Amino acid sequence: MRVLGEIDADVVALQEADKRFGERQGTLPAQILQLELGYKFADIPNSGTSHGWHGNAILYREPLEPVETKPVNIPVAEPRGAIATRFDCSNGKYFQLIGTHLSLLGAMRARQIRAITNYIRQTMTDCPTIVAGDFNEWRERGKAYRAAGPDFNVVTPGASFHSARPGLPLDRFILSGGIRLEDCGVHKSASAKVASDHLPIYVDIDLN
Repeated sequence: MRVLGEIDADVVALQEADKRFGERQGTLPAQILQLELGYKFADIPNSGTSHGWHGNAILYREPLEPVETKPVNIPVAEPRGAIATRFDCSNGKYFQLIGTHLSLLGAMRARQIRAITNYIRQTMTDCPTIVAGDFNEWRERGKAYRAAGPDFNVVTPGASFHSARPGLPLDRFILSGGIRLEDCGVHKSASAKVASDHLPIYVDIDLN
């Protein structure tokens, strides 16, 4: 929560936000997040006590309003996944955020990225889209990068793993639909070093 307050983002994609077994109960205090930071979870129907889908969760603040949140069907080798939320910006504009946690296996990562980009092409061609998450891709231009294709802008903010001594750029963004990149980076703070084994990454964008 302290790190989320430091970053002060409008919308957040989280990974490993649920317990791994049983009912996959969410691990974050939803009421306190809303009261102290103004964040709400984008709800997935029938998700039970989970914050999202296979550990992937999306937080947002008003005036953003989620229109729809649903899982994205991707091939899996581990209990990973992706969720997509379409947001109304309350000014006549919309955008979509897809949060994901990709496989440890390179070939599977490439298949997962192709599934996500195909989903974008088939369902939201008119909607600016951000894909965000742990890509588990340590090479600058690895298999997941190449699988995205020329229509998508893969953004690598920098080394985010391990948080104690960052050396690998495992976390990425993919931008599409005319989104203009304003800034990106890795959030480094004393709190971020102990909150997770990954440092948070951020991106500032212009939807115009």
